Amino acid sequence: MRGVIGQKTQNGRLKTRRAGSWLKRSVLMSLAILLPLGVSVAGPAGSASAAFNPDGFDFWVDSSMGPIKSRIFRAADGNTGRVVYALDGMRARGDLSGWEIETEVARELTKWNINVVMPVGGPSSFYADWNAPGNFLGLSTGSSGSANGSSSGSAMTGSSGWNETLGKSNTYKWETFLTSDLRNALRDRLGFSPTRNGVFGLSMGGSAALTLSAYHPDQFVYAGSYSGYLNISAPGMREALRVAMISAGGYNIDAMAPPWGPQWLRMDPFVFAPQLIRNNTRLWVAAGSALPGPSDASSPIDVIQGTPLEALALVNTRAFQVRMATLGAQNVTYSFPSVGIHNWHNWESEVYRMIPDLSANIG
Repeated sequence: MRGVIGQKTQNGRLKTRRAGSWLKRSVLMSLAILLPLGVSVAGPAGSASAAFNPDGFDFWVDSSMGPIKSRIFRAADGNTGRVVYALDGMRARGDLSGWEIETEVARELTKWNINVVMPVGGPSSFYADWNAPGNFLGLSTGSSGSANGSSSGSAMTGSSGWNETLGKSNTYKWETFLTSDLRNALRDRLGFSPTRNGVFGLSMGGSAALTLSAYHPDQFVYAGSYSGYLNISAPGMREALRVAMISAGGYNIDAMAPPWGPQWLRMDPFVFAPQLIRNNTRLWVAAGSALPGPSDASSPIDVIQGTPLEALALVNTRAFQVRMATLGAQNVTYSFPSVGIHNWHNWESEVYRMIPDLSANIG
């Protein structure tokens, strides 16, 4: 089922569903935590699995974290005014973005005359500015995979395996990088517009896309979240994310933000929903049903891992939908496909559904 902009007709039904929602969230959280998190979810069946797209080029920018690479794909018509950032998942690799490894979205977006910026790296970062290095008592916790490993890009599965010291020997400052260092370098070196951009992401990146658009509305007028965790202050969510971040490279969530303080709440889309409405940010918010479709059943482990993860994302996304509805939001499109688990096939399909709306509202 797909929602419509300013959808209000479901309010009563959704509020009814909300009864007992804390218990439902806790059960789903427990399922997610108990998964064999170190095992990778495979790429989507039927996907081209591009791995490397020669149409793109490396774009290095200095930052407080050190030099950071992005991959740039130019719009087919050569314009510099239409720009979208594509954010990766919790096990983001350091060689290529999961969007490039697992999907063909860059080729499709450039056909629509949209320039694509894919920041590379940042496992477990939530693309946030952290308070401290993400280690445990100064001890190195290593990495959970190799740079040549599989990339699922999901919040709790896959292989990060890149530069295990980044964000541990120094402090993650991804929000500053994306909204200042990279933004300015794209303007100065490529002539890209620094305003009226779009941003979308999966899982961790979906949550971050909404955060970036909330606090940087001049830069991001459009944001898309696919299978995002949009209610991170719900009971059990912080501990679920703690386990995930330990698995995804050994990062310490307490270095990101203290529990339920102002900095943590600033990262919670459920909390900052009024800001998205005030900004009139155009939003595309999606989650699968957690029911596997034919293309999701390529191996049993894909379904075993991807189903509860998507169920958790769906509960978070539905909670966000209720929150926005109670605030009278008129700026969001919801997409809830009848099948789809936590994998690249689901996310790639969602980008294709979103592109016409994205194209009409950026630049």
